[in-house]
Amino acid sequence: MGVNKEEISETVLELEKSFNERWSVGDNRGYLDNYAEEISYFDPIEKDLVVGRDATVAHIEAIYSDPHIVRNEYLNPVVHVSDGGDFALLAYNLNTYVLDDNGNERQLRAWNATEAYRLIDDEWRIVHSNWAFAQTATGATAS
Repeated sequence: MGVNKEEISETVLELEKSFNERWSVGDNRGYLDNYAEEISYFDPIEKDLVVGRDATVAHIEAIYSDPHIVRNEYLNPVVHVSDGGDFALLAYNLNTYVLDDNGNERQLRAWNATEAYRLIDDEWRIVHSNWAFAQTATGATAS
C-alpha cells in the first residue's frame, strides 16, 4: 500500500490552518501543544535558534499577546511529503489582518512560514518552525 501524499498534504495544511486560526483569536495552545519535544524554532525577533519544546513554549508565552487578527490569507502553500509518509514540510506565505480604530481592515503582517511536521505516535507534530517577516531586506542579495 502506497503513501497518499495528497491526503497527507491536505491534513498538514488543515492542521496548520487550525493552529493559526486559534492563534489569531487569542489561543496559542494549538501550536504550543502540538510542538514535538525536540522542536527547533526560528523567530524573526530572536538571533538564535530556540531548541526544545520547553524553551520554545517559554519563548512564545513570554512574547505572545492576543493579536485580534480578523482575517488570514494563506498564499502559495506547498507541502513536500517524504516517500515514507512520516515527514512533511509545509511552506506558505501568510498575510494577517486586524481592524484599525475606524473598524476598517488593515494588514498587520506579511509572513513567510515553514513548518516541518513529523508523524509521531500517529499524530502530526511540528519538529521545526521558521517564521520570517516577508520582504525585510531592502535590496536583492544572496548573502
